[in-house]
Amino acid sequence: MKTTSRTQGEAYRHEFKYLCTEAQLAILKVRLRGMMPPDRHAGASGSYLIRSLYFDDVDDICYYENEDGCDPREKYRIRIYNNSRDRISLECKRKENDKVHKQSCLLNDDQFSLLAFGKGNADERELPPLARRLLILCKTRGMKPKVIVCYERTPYVYKNGNVRVTFDRNICSGRCVERFFDPDIPRRQILPVGRQLLEVKYDEYLPDPIYHALSLSNMQRIPFSKYYLCRKYHM
Repeated sequence: MKTTSRTQGEAYRHEFKYLCTEAQLAILKVRLRGMMPPDRHAGASGSYLIRSLYFDDVDDICYYENEDGCDPREKYRIRIYNNSRDRISLECKRKENDKVHKQSCLLNDDQFSLLAFGKGNADERELPPLARRLLILCKTRGMKPKVIVCYERTPYVYKNGNVRVTFDRNICSGRCVERFFDPDIPRRQILPVGRQLLEVKYDEYLPDPIYHALSLSNMQRIPFSKYYLCRKYHM
């Protein structure tokens, strides 16, 4: 069993990423079947659409910290599912010592408009703490939306170890940040045809059955940032 110690303080998770072919994902789907149930939020299809609006400052520090491999580093994003306004989530993702910690809070429409575009009727005093933190960065460092990242996710979960395995297909980049909720924004694929992304996330340990099921001889772990690659097309 592959084990590691938990980082002290906040709950950090391991996050491994792999570039895969559709054939490899098909093999992994068969191996995981019966072992890892689909995430209940995926619905009958087993998948859902994710769209994220990523922020960066006037110097694009998040972009360049990712390029330079700085540690620790943080990224802010606002995320929706299936192009719906029903759940608007602000997230701060922090990477440190090869582990990832994520904070999140829900936003209403006015709070989204305030953070993304400085508009709306939201009361700054009623913002969740994470949203207030981003608002301060917007005012002091010029943080603002820079790119839209969208893709289709097929998620599987495993209780022991809090394991989450996701197949992320058709990762696309969009520049029209003001049309974040528009399902038909112009976009472009960022990976070669036939290439998709596998993500493996877990807390303290990865159970043996999952570890062996995910072991393919020609599949290698890679550093991969959706934000960085999607921004790279528009820099």
